[in-house]
Amino acid sequence: MKVISEQEFNDNPAEVFEAVEAGETYQITQDGEEILELCPPTQRRGLVTAEVVERLKHLPPVDYAEMRREVDEFFGNEDRLGDDDPWERRCG
Repeated sequence: MKVISEQEFNDNPAEVFEAVEAGETYQITQDGEEILELCPPTQRRGLVTAEVVERLKHLPPVDYAEMRREVDEFFGNEDRLGDDDPWERRCG
């Protein structure tokens, strides 16, 4: 980890950002006290199914009739889909 002052960072932020992108970590100090640490982001991993379900289970249920009303209001209610209208199967 490199330790630099706030003034050093302000003098050349592009150089610090390039070093961080390359994997370096910087500790920025002001009057000798750490005020900021810049480090590259951690590797992100995909969510497993259980995590997705946990995040989504708190969402409100979908009101298909209300959604259809909003779609019709926005796009008009002329025959957009022909005889095979999936909204009719859900709402009807």
